[in-house]
Amino acid sequence: MGKNKGSRIIITLECECRNNKSLKRKNGISRYTTCKNKRNTPNRLEIKKFCTYCNTHKTFKEIK
Repeated sequence: MGKNKGSRIIITLECECRNNKSLKRKNGISRYTTCKNKRNTPNRLEIKKFCTYCNTHKTFKEIK
């Protein structure tokens, strides 16, 4: 018998600075992957994490 995976899904978080031209370190897109419960948090997730390209803590937003 197969087991149901439930309501937990894997999402990708991307930094807001992806379109900024004046980066401190190098060009690129900083991304993190995590999982969330889509029943408890149906909206898009926003978390403050460290961006390696800006060398600062920024808000990361969920992308599709």
